[in-house]
Amino acid sequence: MSAAIAYRDAVTTDGPELAAMARRSFTDTFGTLYRQEDLALFLDQAFGSSGLPADLTDPAYRVRVATEDDRIVGYCKIGPVTFPGDWPDSAMELHQLYILADHHGAGLAPVLMDWALDAMRTQGASEVVLSVFVDNHRARRFYERYGFEEIGRYVFKVGDHEDDDRLMRLTL
Repeated sequence: MSAAIAYRDAVTTDGPELAAMARRSFTDTFGTLYRQEDLALFLDQAFGSSGLPADLTDPAYRVRVATEDDRIVGYCKIGPVTFPGDWPDSAMELHQLYILADHHGAGLAPVLMDWALDAMRTQGASEVVLSVFVDNHRARRFYERYGFEEIGRYVFKVGDHEDDDRLMRLTL
C-alpha cells in the first residue's frame, strides 16, 4: 500500500466507483461459486444503477468508504433490516462490509465496523443483524470477535443459486 487510508461518508458521485469496487470484491471472493449468468444477474441487481449507487441517495442508508490515493478500497453500508421476520423497529442491518483482497488484514474492517456500530447507536438502534455465507470463516470470526451470535439460517440468492447463509445478531 502506497498511502495512508482515509475514511469518509460516501456521496452520490461515488456511485460508479463504489459499485465497481463492490463488484470486484464480491467476484474475487465468491465468483467461482456460481454459474456466470447467476453471478451477472446478482451483480447487476446488487450493484447496478438501482442497487448500491441508488442507496447513496436514500436517507435510510449510510455508507462509509475507505480510500487510498482517492481510490475506494473498502466500504460499509448500514440501513433498515431487510430480512424476513419480525424485527424491532430499532433494529438495523449491516448490509455490506467489503474490503478489496489486497487490503485484507490492513485494519480497514475494524475501523469501518467501529464506525457502523457507533452510527447505529447514535441512530438509536437496539440491535444489529447481518447475514454471512456459511463458509466465509474469516468474516464469521471477525463478527464473532465483536460479539455477534448466530441466530438462524438465511437463503441468500445469487441469481437462481441459493446460498446457505447464517443470520447473526449483536445487541447494542
